[in-house]
Formats: sequence, structure tokens, C-alpha cells
Amino acid sequence: MSTTTTTALPTGLTTGTWTIDASHTEATFTVRHAGISKVRGTVAVTEGTITVGENLEATSVSVTLDPSTVSTGDANRDGHLKSGDFFDVEKFGQWTFVSTGVREEGKKHVIVGDLTIHGETRSVELDTEFNGTAVDPFGNTRAGFEASVVISRKDFGLTWNAALEAGGVLVGDKVTIALDVSAIKS
Repeated sequence: MSTTTTTALPTGLTTGTWTIDASHTEATFTVRHAGISKVRGTVAVTEGTITVGENLEATSVSVTLDPSTVSTGDANRDGHLKSGDFFDVEKFGQWTFVSTGVREEGKKHVIVGDLTIHGETRSVELDTEFNGTAVDPFGNTRAGFEASVVISRKDFGLTWNAALEAGGVLVGDKVTIALDVSAIKS
């Protein structure tokens, strides 16, 4: 006889469909540069849905991002990132994340899912924090979330690099991705 464990939803999060508000949602990334500093940037989240089930295990998430919107504060670097050396936005015009499971770990939640970047799909685990709900001045019920994951860019076919004269490489392999999400109850 097997037993299925179900985890209650966080207080304030109700069942139903929540649409990610792209204008109030941000995806950022950080990667080591020349081994001594970090480059930070953003990529636009264009759409997404959080379907909240009766319990945590019955909840799912799907998100689409647009790599052609990459912004690091430097137009030349952004152009290089959009090129075939990195994101190849002409060939790979969107990134996606589709959850395969949600679980509670201590005081946080972990969303497991398939992340597709540059045509490569890998399973990742996003450490996620539910920040609560609020009704905005327009009567919309909103939920806020923060999530993060560290990936290897090489796992996604992003292998361009340049050797440094003193040793090492220009672009680090580990990339931290952070999401700040606002979703509206449909």
C-alpha cells in the first residue's frame, strides 16, 4: 500500500490560473567576467502561467522568455550575446521553462522543470520563495514570487570563450538566473 503525500498551499495562494504579468516580472542573470568581476543582465519574460492546484504537488508553471531582449548595459556586448557565438536569437528565438514538479523544502519551495535555452533542454531546480498576495489599486489579486537557479552555460551549448593572457577564460561557465515574478489571478 503506497501513500501519497500532499503539501498544503502557502497561506494566501489560492487555486486557479495566475497569469504572469510581464511588465512587473524580471529575469536577471549574473556570470563571472575575466575571473575577477561579474556581468549582470536581463532577459524579458514575455508570457507565463502558474496553475495552482489543490495542493503544491498539483501546481504547475510555464514561462517563455525572449533572448533578443538581452540587456547588460553595453550595446556591443548585447549584440555579441544575440549573435551565433552565444544565444543565436535568429535560430533560437525563445527560451522556455515548463515545470515537472513542485515540492516544499523547509521554508522554501523547489520548482523542478525543463529549461530550454539555445535549443538545449535540461532539468533544473528553482529555489522559490512565495512573497504573498495583494490586491492592487485596479482590483487585481496579485501573487509575488522570487526564484533562482545556477546553471552551467556549457550544458546549454553556450561554449564561446576567449583565453586570458594570465590564464583562465573571459566568460565563466556558471550562470545565476534570478526571477522576480508578479502574477495576476485570472
